[in-house]
Amino acid sequence: MNQRTALRGLFHVRPWRETEFARRLSKKIFQPRGPESGEVFINQRRVFIVPTGAGFMLAGMLLALLLGSINYSLGLGYVLTFMVVGIAWVGMIFTFRNLAHLRLRPARADPVYCGTIAEFRVVLNNQTRFDRYAINLSADDSLAPVGADVSAASETVLVVPVSATRRGRLIMPRIRLETRFPLGLWRAWSYWQPALDCLVYPRPSELDMPLPATQGGQPGGEGHSGPGSEDFAGIRPYVAGDAPRHIAWKAMARHADDTRLTKMFEGGLPAELWLELSNVPSRYGIEAALSLLTRWVLEAEARQLRYGVRLGALESGLAHGEAHRDHCLAMLALYQG
Repeated sequence: MNQRTALRGLFHVRPWRETEFARRLSKKIFQPRGPESGEVFINQRRVFIVPTGAGFMLAGMLLALLLGSINYSLGLGYVLTFMVVGIAWVGMIFTFRNLAHLRLRPARADPVYCGTIAEFRVVLNNQTRFDRYAINLSADDSLAPVGADVSAASETVLVVPVSATRRGRLIMPRIRLETRFPLGLWRAWSYWQPALDCLVYPRPSELDMPLPATQGGQPGGEGHSGPGSEDFAGIRPYVAGDAPRHIAWKAMARHADDTRLTKMFEGGLPAELWLELSNVPSRYGIEAALSLLTRWVLEAEARQLRYGVRLGALESGLAHGEAHRDHCLAMLALYQG
């Protein structure tokens, strides 16, 4: 045991970062907040402010001007220096006030398909008598910050885009609110973790595989009154995942708008259809199989079939309609396998 170790043991000397005060201070300032539901009030303790690059440059210029004024006894130099310092100080107050005392609440987020952009809607509520300008919001995983002005006694809805790269439940990342109004010399920011999420459905497969032609083990599956892929039956709007060879290019050319159309065929499909993983060839992985089932759900819904999804012990029941479609897609999105 050397002398330093003996003294540390005698006087209980610990590094500053291991002291109780340091731990409390770090917890007070830097502790990440969990998801916050309901309306959140941004008080003064949640707003941080530091000079921007332009602010540091201005500080250096003012320091040089002050030293020159002292060295050459320039009265006007003193006046200019302290006048600019006062303007910068007032700008700091306005920058801080532009963000403090805002009220935030999560709105909603619609389901999206994997590989697209999820749009999280949040509400900025300004109940004060001051207008708020140039407030930027960005999530940790967002594509680009979005900004808005919030008038006094009003609220604004902002859409924060986030890339949906994996199926399942996408939790909204932490939001950073930032402003540099009015002079750009100061940067004030605050963090908010809204309790908001959205479902990310599997991406519809691009495999050119038709709907299963059997009932998948469902009793009474001999009826084949639904549409299929044998005889041409008409034109319908395009559904994500439709085979490119079924797109009705000539019919689209006759329309003035850009509506995409797909050919419909009859025969070869049951009026009631079960979609399950066993319908997908075993050579495909689970994600490819879920993507193909997603495309089949959309196609069966477009053809007004009574269909259902089976994933092991989970079963959706036989029906059709938007609510049933969304239920089936949610099952595929949340499937753990």
